[in-house]
Amino acid sequence: MSSAAQIAANQKNAQFSTGPVSQSGKAKSSLNAVKSGLTGRTVLLPSEDAALYQAHVSEFTKHYEPVGDEECKLVQSLADTEWRLLRIPALEMGVYAIGRLEFAGLFPDEDETVRKHLIEAQVFLAYQRQLNNLSIQENRLRRQREKDTAALRELQEKRQQQTEARLDAAVRQYVRFTKENPQTEFNPAQFGFEFSLAEIQLRAGQVEASSTHKLANAA
Repeated sequence: MSSAAQIAANQKNAQFSTGPVSQSGKAKSSLNAVKSGLTGRTVLLPSEDAALYQAHVSEFTKHYEPVGDEECKLVQSLADTEWRLLRIPALEMGVYAIGRLEFAGLFPDEDETVRKHLIEAQVFLAYQRQLNNLSIQENRLRRQREKDTAALRELQEKRQQQTEARLDAAVRQYVRFTKENPQTEFNPAQFGFEFSLAEIQLRAGQVEASSTHKLANAA
């Protein structure tokens, strides 16, 4: 256990450790703080707008119209991946901004136009690892987006096929019922169908029109 003297000494030393004080040092510290923003579980960083993020997710939900837990999870993953991808250009600009602050005093004897290019090259060389890491993370996120998009498309196509098959079954039941009970309105719910009567009647008309068209072409 620490003695009272050790605790007092630690507290005194802590007063002299206030973190980076220069502009470039503070910028570097800020960059380190957001590294997990591309790979961690937390999608929304403390500096980001929660309302803007929610609107972003809502746009994805509106576009893909997911049904069921699996589709909703994939749409959420797509929204989060895109949110992270949109962050990368800002991070790249931040890296260069840090470097320009850090190397602002270099090459004082060079022509100003040349000097700017030299500083940009110096920034790239100094922060090449960070810039390469951003590129790696961008490629990883793009692969994740492609994977999730393909999985979502497969789920939704399968669901659509199942829905159409069930709707066709409802049409067959509707046609049979109306022939046998011409004075009674068909109630889909009584036969276990979730479709409205209007949906079934529309599909029945499409099926009849398709059959007529095929017969006409055959003749």
